[in-house]
Amino acid sequence: MRFQLALNVRDLDEAIPYYEKLLGATLNKRKPGYANFAVENPPIKLVLFEDPEASERLNHVGFEMDADEVSATAARLEPSGLADQVLLDETCCYAKKTTVYAHDPQGLMWEFYQFRGDSETFGEPAPPAPNEAGCCG
Repeated sequence: MRFQLALNVRDLDEAIPYYEKLLGATLNKRKPGYANFAVENPPIKLVLFEDPEASERLNHVGFEMDADEVSATAARLEPSGLADQVLLDETCCYAKKTTVYAHDPQGLMWEFYQFRGDSETFGEPAPPAPNEAGCCG
């Protein structure tokens, strides 16, 4: 399991070298308006969305998991009504994924997902919290 932190940044060209130095890691993926780092130690996936007009730096948080962990998370969250959406076959953020989405009481999105491969397209933005705008659009 790897913790995911997704940030809105003003400028990818400025942010990428900073985070390479900060994390001591090389860039994993770069696409228009999007970049990520898959760091082994500590296990973190840092995702950067280029959005100069974002009102918040924090985009969302989550966990990259294996298929069994995603299924167990869905089974745990669905009965309590905490799973806003379970997508078995999703393309989002230049990746093919199986994803469980949940939003905390203030609208912060949590994403529990299995990465199943790269995509050449961004796909659909993650679902918004009830009565909120989408996160990754």
